[in-house]
Amino acid sequence: MEAICRDLQDEYQCLDDLVAVLGDEAWAALTHCAGWKVKDQICHIAYFDAAAREAVTDAPAFARSAAALFKDLDSFESFNQRTLTPGRKMTRDELMNWWREERRLLIAALRPLDPKDRIPWYGPPMSAKSFATARLMETWAHGQDVADALKIKRKHGDRLKHIAHLGFTTFAWSFANRNLPVPDKPVRLELQAPSGAFWSWGPETALDLIQGSAEDFCLVVTQRRHVDDTGLVVRGEVAREWMLRAQAFAGPPDNGPPAGMFR
Repeated sequence: MEAICRDLQDEYQCLDDLVAVLGDEAWAALTHCAGWKVKDQICHIAYFDAAAREAVTDAPAFARSAAALFKDLDSFESFNQRTLTPGRKMTRDELMNWWREERRLLIAALRPLDPKDRIPWYGPPMSAKSFATARLMETWAHGQDVADALKIKRKHGDRLKHIAHLGFTTFAWSFANRNLPVPDKPVRLELQAPSGAFWSWGPETALDLIQGSAEDFCLVVTQRRHVDDTGLVVRGEVAREWMLRAQAFAGPPDNGPPAGMFR
């Protein structure tokens, strides 16, 4: 767990460094994600880091909190409002202090676990390693929302490999989540890491192929970019259909931004 926890901590710090120096106007800037402000993005991450910390350290308490969160919900929008409200009530400094403490406690609780230990969450339980990877993925994705709103180009490290791996392993989920049959045709994925290293998944003999930068692939599977607004090379019908539906996170199906928004 040490490697994923170290990379998760680094991802947190990158976003912290980005938002901690912002002025009031930037904190109030609207992002492309659900019309949230920059502050809302941190409210969201902090809330779920707190929930994750509780899930790891006190499963019964997490079960009670989750039940209360979903009680009498009438829409996904209501769910979002409930999770954003605690942070919205805080000053900027209070929010940052809350987030920093919750993520510190979360990483401290994750480090001694076996990667295969099961942790409860809002859907099925997850392995400890997958749980930490999901937190990294969400932090990176919402950090991208902040960067896009402020027109900032971020530098990425090879910790993107965790997100790329999650993106590849959620191939079947991306179809099943839409009640579509999961294709039985394999897809080969070949990516260039930020360091220049070569990463690959899937059989070399697969006829369907996706090639490009790890950043572009991660942007697509986290639904921060339409595939046509990236430099990814996509060959084959199944590969194309996957990239149009790819969703590396839980929750109802979403389509992400339309083609052309970030071209």
